[in-house]
Amino acid sequence: MLIGQQVTILGAGIGGLAAALACAKRGASVTVLEQAPEITEVGAGLQISPNGWVVLDALGVVPRLTALRGQAVRLRDFRRGAEVFAMPLTRPFHFVHRADLIDALRDAALEAGVTLRLGVQVDAVEIDGDHVHLTLADGSEETHGLSIAADGLTSAARSQLNPKSRPFFTGQVAWRATVPWDGLAPEAHVFMGPGRHLVRYPLRGGALVNIVAVEERDAWAAEGWSHRDEPRHLRQAFADFCPEIRDLLDHVAAPNLWGLFRHPVASNWHRGPLALLGDAAHPTLPFLAQGANMALEDAWALAACLADADEIPQALSRYQALRRPRVARAVEAANDNAKNYHLSPGPYRFAAHGALRLAGRFAPHIVTNRFNWLYDHDVTRIA
Repeated sequence: MLIGQQVTILGAGIGGLAAALACAKRGASVTVLEQAPEITEVGAGLQISPNGWVVLDALGVVPRLTALRGQAVRLRDFRRGAEVFAMPLTRPFHFVHRADLIDALRDAALEAGVTLRLGVQVDAVEIDGDHVHLTLADGSEETHGLSIAADGLTSAARSQLNPKSRPFFTGQVAWRATVPWDGLAPEAHVFMGPGRHLVRYPLRGGALVNIVAVEERDAWAAEGWSHRDEPRHLRQAFADFCPEIRDLLDHVAAPNLWGLFRHPVASNWHRGPLALLGDAAHPTLPFLAQGANMALEDAWALAACLADADEIPQALSRYQALRRPRVARAVEAANDNAKNYHLSPGPYRFAAHGALRLAGRFAPHIVTNRFNWLYDHDVTRIA
C-alpha cells in the first residue's frame, strides 16, 4: 500500500527519521515536519542494543554510522570501584553519539527522496475522517492524509487519541554530559551507590566518554534534555564516589539535567489516518537504554504493516497489536531496574552484591539471559 502513498511525519528525531526512511524505501512519498530551524542534537551517547541495531542494518544506515561495538558491561561499587559483576557482550551492542545517528538517518532519508521541512511547529492536530488537520505556530493550517506523530513527550497528536494523562515525578533526576577522554575500553561501567548510580562508556572511537548520572531526591527538575545545570551540583552529588569518578566529573563543563517522570503507555496508538510512534506513544525511563531502540523497532514495524495491508486502518491496528504489549513490558522493566542500582549499605545490599559476584563467577548466564526477550527480538523478521 505504500507505493506512491503520501506520508507526513511529525518530528525529525530518531523515530521520525527512521520511519521516514523505512516508508520511503517501500515507495512512499514522505514529508517530515520538524519544529527546529535546524537539526542539532545535544552531546549525548546512546546504547544501541541488538534489537535496535538490526533495524539500522536493515535500513542500510550502519555503513554511514560511527559506532563503537561494546565488549562488556561491568557493575562496580561506588566507593571503592571494585567490580561486582561483569557481563560480556556477545551480541552486537554499540555505543553511538546521538548526533551521529541523527545525521546518518537524515542523510539516508534525504537520499531516499524524503522531503524535510524545518521550522514547522505543529500546535494542534485534529482528525477529520480520512484527513489530519494541522494548526501551525504561525497560525496557518494544513491538511494531510496518512500521518505519523513522532513528536516526542509533548506530542500534539497524542491528546487526540487518548485522555490527557498526568506524568508523575519519580523522585529521580539525571545529568548527561560528554567529556573528551582517551584510553577507556569499549565497555559500559555502572557505578552503583546508595540512591545514586553513574553510567560511563566511550564514544567516537574512544575520543569521548558519555556520562549519565542519576540521583534520588525530593527536589523537582524539569523534564527534557535541554536544561543546563552547574557542574558543581553534579560533583557534589557524587563527591563520595571513587577517585576515578571524581576525576572524570572534574572535567565536566556543561552538564544537562532533567527530571525523570513516569508516563503511561498510550492506550490508543491510532485513529483514522493518524498513528503515534516512539515517545509520543510510550516514553520510558533510561534504566534499560531502550528509548531509541523501541523507536527504531516502531519505525520498522509501522512501515512493514503499512506496506503489507490494503487499508490504512487495518495496517495501523496491526501495528498497535504488534508493538504495544512488547513496549509496555520494556517500559515496566526499565521502571524496575533503577532500584537494583541504588541499594543502601546494609544486609540486603551485601547479599545482593554477593549473589551477583557468585553468579558472575559460576553462572553469568543466569543474569544475562533475563533480557533475552528484549535483545534477541528481531522486528525485521517478525513485522
